[in-house]
Amino acid sequence: MQLDQTTIDSVIPRLRRIEGQIAGIARMVEADRECRDIVQQIAAASKALDRVAYKMLAAHLKSCLLDEESATASGYTPEELEKLFMTLA
Repeated sequence: MQLDQTTIDSVIPRLRRIEGQIAGIARMVEADRECRDIVQQIAAASKALDRVAYKMLAAHLKSCLLDEESATASGYTPEELEKLFMTLA
C-alpha cells in the first residue's frame, strides 16, 4: 500500500526543512559551536523527524483500516502494523 498524495505533499516540505536543519547542524560542528547549541538543534531535528514518521504512519494506518483486505495482501497484518508503530516508540 502506498501513501496518498495529500500525505506525500504534506511531508515532503517538512523533510526538506529537516534536511536544512541537518546541514545547519553540520555547519555548527564545523564551526566548533557550543555543544549545548548543537545538541539542542539535533533534538529539534529529531523531533521533527518523529512528527513526519507519525504523520506517515497515521495516514498508512487509516488506509489499512479502510481497506483491510488490501492491507493484509500487502503484508500489513495487525501484527506488522503494531511492530511498525513500536519502532517509533
